[in-house]
Amino acid sequence: MTDIPTFAALGLDAPRIAVLEAMGWSQPTPIQQQAIPRLLEGKDIVGVAQTGTGKTGAFMLPALEQIRAGEGLQVLVLCPTRELAQQVMEETENLAKGTAIRAAAIYGGVGYGPQLDSLDRGDEVIIATPGRLIDLMNRGKA
Repeated sequence: MTDIPTFAALGLDAPRIAVLEAMGWSQPTPIQQQAIPRLLEGKDIVGVAQTGTGKTGAFMLPALEQIRAGEGLQVLVLCPTRELAQQVMEETENLAKGTAIRAAAIYGGVGYGPQLDSLDRGDEVIIATPGRLIDLMNRGKA
């Protein structure tokens, strides 16, 4: 039997681990074990895993580790649906607790105002659906 590594063993910093513990995450899932170290090394990955296995944490935790707060957009996550964008946004907000990192969700079916504000503000993480992102780009707003 192999030991399951800790989040610390994967290379995450102590403040992020404290957030994970507060969220009830005691150990990394298989997709997180495989993805986090590689992403922290700057490598590309392709990950496939079932719903509820921690995919958002697998890619967002390394991204949050490398973001420089206050330096504008650094992470763009594309989601195929508004519902998935909302879920990824919620998880990102939870994972970024205790930091100055700002995230915003950009998707259709809602007003432009808050979304444009987040782009103007220079949020570090944008989670978007392709349709709304292209719409804003065509309007010269993104």
